[in-house]
Amino acid sequence: MCVLERKELYQLYAKVVTGSLCGMEAETVIVETDLSAGLPNITIVGLPDASVREAKERIRTAVINGGFSFPMKRITVNLSPADTKKEGSHFDLPIAICVMAAAAQVPMTALEGMGFLGELSLDGSLIGIRGALPLAIGLRKQGIRELMLPLSNAEEVAVLLDMTIYGAAHLSEIAGHLEGKQRLQPYQKKERSISSTKKSEAPDFCDVAGQEEVKRALQIAAAAAHNLLMVGPPGAGKTMMARRLPGILPSMTYEEQLEVTKIYSVVGEVSEGQALIEERPFRAPHHTITPIALIGGGVRPKPGEVSLAHYGVLFLDELPEFRRSVLEVLRQPLEDKQVLISRATTAVSFPSKFMLLAAMNPCPCGFLGDSIHQCTCTDYQIQRYLSKISGPLVDRIDMRVEILPVGFSELCGEGVYQKKGRTSKELRFEVEAARALQIERYKKEVISYNSELSPSLIKKYCVIDKESNEILRLAFQKYGLSARAHQKVLKISRTIADIEGSEIITLSHVAEALRYRINSQKVQS
Repeated sequence: MCVLERKELYQLYAKVVTGSLCGMEAETVIVETDLSAGLPNITIVGLPDASVREAKERIRTAVINGGFSFPMKRITVNLSPADTKKEGSHFDLPIAICVMAAAAQVPMTALEGMGFLGELSLDGSLIGIRGALPLAIGLRKQGIRELMLPLSNAEEVAVLLDMTIYGAAHLSEIAGHLEGKQRLQPYQKKERSISSTKKSEAPDFCDVAGQEEVKRALQIAAAAAHNLLMVGPPGAGKTMMARRLPGILPSMTYEEQLEVTKIYSVVGEVSEGQALIEERPFRAPHHTITPIALIGGGVRPKPGEVSLAHYGVLFLDELPEFRRSVLEVLRQPLEDKQVLISRATTAVSFPSKFMLLAAMNPCPCGFLGDSIHQCTCTDYQIQRYLSKISGPLVDRIDMRVEILPVGFSELCGEGVYQKKGRTSKELRFEVEAARALQIERYKKEVISYNSELSPSLIKKYCVIDKESNEILRLAFQKYGLSARAHQKVLKISRTIADIEGSEIITLSHVAEALRYRINSQKVQS
């Protein structure tokens, strides 16, 4: 939107619409420009950060090198609302267009209902920005239906079908479009070939000899995003199995793809020309990661690994090697499915609905309980090793499975490899069928998966018979399980029943779920 008022022969005023990010959400920002008599100067007000204050130097040079004259006036630029901090280089383009409109170098009427985003190079070319998708969504909510932005961001934003997107490579192209001399064509989302939309080839489970119990546990975890801990000696196949998990994860819905892409757009991990992120994230940070990098935050709060794993998997290999202070920050996002970062003047939240997959050795040397190798660790060393993982954190992990080394007979027989096990495609088919059942069952609820069931919904959807309830009672008396453990056993039982296509939770489902939960208690002890 742009309004021109000729206050005097030497004084002009214009305004342009853009946006500003606060966490994952965007608010509308009005860029106002006033040209008045006085020494040539540019002043930007409205709580701009350093990158916005520096924009005046980029804008002056970009406008001149773009083939336009820069007004030799006293220029005042106001970013409204003035009480919120403005951050990011995407203010370059709207400020430049606003200055040019105030100087009557582009028509004001052409700016009506249009938003602008983009960073300017000194030669006038447009550079891609971070957060283009959430910024565009914020402008759309405010009624903006036309958006001008760098060509490198156009494919990312073109997923918004109810907005007209114009991608430009240079400031002169935008000016030509606004003047009507050379109109830009609305950007059309690229038709993606079958090969480009095909799920990336992850290692296949059929290549793993044996380990059927671990495959079963991973399939159950994938079917409802249950957290899983794998414990076993070195070389047993923990990391190998984890790397195959993406191959059985179900496809994301459009809404999930859009939300994940927004997060990656904010941190600048959307590749040039890339549209929606179609595959579930699989994040595997190194154990030297800091709490802020894991959970998010910083001077300008940004999403961390738990948010980058949203609707996907966060894999923590060698779990006890992570600092305890790092692991403890996982407790709140595991429970609340979001991260709230508070500062003196603002509070932002980032989504963190992820599946935690962790792997660890049973002791420092790794051979505790091994039938072949002898453990060389003292009781103190084992206790110190396991104490790095707190009881409350372990209690939030739904399942635990022990991985033992595969014997020679399982690897090969008489010099030839044995018949391969079930493929990832077969396992994934059952996972997607189970998820489809859950989505249909909870379509009137605020959840989608069994792992999200609240206590009241557990009573409604996880009904068990007297025999199953008696087994649960005996297990709680013997192993001292918590109330949270009781709920998680019922959730896992519901998922196992869904994988088998059963609407009723039977005794076998509860017994299998209880086995995974009882194993979790061993880590705490």
